[in-house]
Amino acid sequence: MPVFELDPVDQIAIAAVGQPGQRQFFLLASGAGRTLTLTCEKSQIQALVVRLQQMMAAQGIEGIDATLPEPGLQPGEPEWQVGEMGLGYHEDRRMFVLVASQGAAGEEGAADDAPSVRFWLSPDQVIAFSKQAETVLTAGRPLCPRCGLPMDPAGHPCPVNNGARPIF
Repeated sequence: MPVFELDPVDQIAIAAVGQPGQRQFFLLASGAGRTLTLTCEKSQIQALVVRLQQMMAAQGIEGIDATLPEPGLQPGEPEWQVGEMGLGYHEDRRMFVLVASQGAAGEEGAADDAPSVRFWLSPDQVIAFSKQAETVLTAGRPLCPRCGLPMDPAGHPCPVNNGARPIF
């Protein structure tokens, strides 16, 4: 399995292309003389942001309230679709490591041969990345104030109106 290392990452960002409700999400990074574009799901980014915030809290790292610069990265041709992500913290280096692999662990044989990349991030980069990712995620469809589901411009069949509230 080929493993790429971006150690350290120069830049990392999330990008979304398309209209809200139809967007495609990308994980973008540059470092070690290489720029990567990986396709990912919105839910993967949401879970990643939550986990990053939990890990920062566990390490006693507090967020900053500074205005974030616009990322200079733009989506290129995707290398692959992210199947799974992992996240860790290296105590001695005081760096986070994000691993993105093409294959998911449940896919037969796919995870063994699938390429993956390790992104090494400083705490400041993690804070900036989390805030930038949240900005991209919240730029989609507005959420229904009654049920919390995304609303389409053409209408929203709110489950609260008919008593069938979704279970989260």
